[in-house]
Amino acid sequence: MASLSLCARAGVFDDADPPLYAPNVNLKEQVLRVPVSANPPVELQVTLYMPVSGGPFPLAVMNHGSSADPVNSPRIADNFTAYYFLSRGYAVALPMMRGYAGSDGQMNPHGCDAVAEGLDAAKDISNVIDAMVQVKGIDGTRIVVAGKSIGGWHSLALGALNPPNVMGLVSFAGGMKESDCASPDASLISGAGQLGAKVKIPSIWFFGDNDKTFATATWQGMFKQYSAAGAPAELVDIGTFMDDAHTFTASGAALPSWVPKLDAFLDKVGLPSHEVFSIYLPGPPPPPSGYADLKDVDAVPYLTGAQRDIYRNFLTQPLPRAIAIGLNGVEMFAGGFDPDVAAMRACWKKTHYCHLYAVGNAVVWPRQAAAPPATKFAALADASAVPYLDNKGRAAYSNFLRNHRPRAFAIAPDGKWGVGSGLDPTTDALVACGEAPHLGCQLYAVDGEVVWPEKVTVAAAPARAPAKIPVLAKAPASAPASASASASAPAPAPAPAPAPAPASTGPAKKP
Repeated sequence: MASLSLCARAGVFDDADPPLYAPNVNLKEQVLRVPVSANPPVELQVTLYMPVSGGPFPLAVMNHGSSADPVNSPRIADNFTAYYFLSRGYAVALPMMRGYAGSDGQMNPHGCDAVAEGLDAAKDISNVIDAMVQVKGIDGTRIVVAGKSIGGWHSLALGALNPPNVMGLVSFAGGMKESDCASPDASLISGAGQLGAKVKIPSIWFFGDNDKTFATATWQGMFKQYSAAGAPAELVDIGTFMDDAHTFTASGAALPSWVPKLDAFLDKVGLPSHEVFSIYLPGPPPPPSGYADLKDVDAVPYLTGAQRDIYRNFLTQPLPRAIAIGLNGVEMFAGGFDPDVAAMRACWKKTHYCHLYAVGNAVVWPRQAAAPPATKFAALADASAVPYLDNKGRAAYSNFLRNHRPRAFAIAPDGKWGVGSGLDPTTDALVACGEAPHLGCQLYAVDGEVVWPEKVTVAAAPARAPAKIPVLAKAPASAPASASASASAPAPAPAPAPAPAPASTGPAKKP
């Protein structure tokens, strides 16, 4: 049964409004009808994705998990597995089981005979493969079959048929539990041994320690029986993932736990394993900057009291997540395809000068570009340790510590001081300090760090030329770009959360 019918659908996204839950690229999607039984007649609905260019492509068949409502199941689920194979240059076929979504028929119950159920589905998958290799652009000599949950079990069952040109099997938390079986775990463990005696195709299994569907003892027992029966296989324990490791393929946050292992497996069995189309997977997040502790709400720059509640809410969100801060605005996003891109996109729609503050569990907001390295001269909060200052200057420094970030404090040997905030606080602090003029102004503290050198010469030094303010730092007249204060002015009051986002903290990321 190698024929198929075609109902094409374009997987094209408008560049002006990119999707939040899928890569912003044409998936070259086709929705196909594949006959798998003549009597009674049964056709499966199969979604086919093709890479954006090149070919012929090796084929990856990705089998889905079970649902309590099969007829209304989504045609595509656990998308990251499909996106992974696209990124490695595979055509990806996603068949729906009998009775699921647009597929005909229904699965036949077999009680506790997990092997019989698996082999029924395996025959359908085999027919899907026969149809897919006829599609123009697919290389039918290089095939990998993968699946999630019951789809993983079906993929292993397909291996018992030892179909030609299938070079590898991938089981993501694979297994099944029949509602009419009183001992489903024992059935799985026994069935895995039966399959293992027949399978010659290499496989890789992924499970997590907090899988709420299959207990650790169950999947370990399955693997032990399967491999002991002679099937070539390797097991990857991804550890604990969020609240339920059974869902890890649905989250971009889990990609680092399985992508490198699957790459290595594919390479070992002679299949493509290197990324050739990076657009299909989320990009790597910015590296941690060490700017502040993730939970330090007061360290977050620019936010008002109400906006800090948004950050507190961000800290309660599951991974993946990201939060961006910009001119008069803050946006967060959790879940989806690439939350850091989504957060930045939402931020730029609302305001300007947006920059990621935190991604996942890491603060990525950079230190101010003009800030000297942090030193151990003194504790930041120790106003008595600041050199040169009189009582008025120390009071000004205490006020500085209450200002919102970004901020900077500069001092001169004659006791002059200057405070800066806004888009370029280091320059503003040095300019305020050097007025009159006062020579030898140096930065003492920037944001949450003392940057004063641990060994200094008390003699006055030549005036330090302030850094040029970049063009990006210019703000509209209605929103002043910076604020400064010096010894010639009254001590500054705590800043009421300035609005603009800092050009001096690094290049803004604009989608």
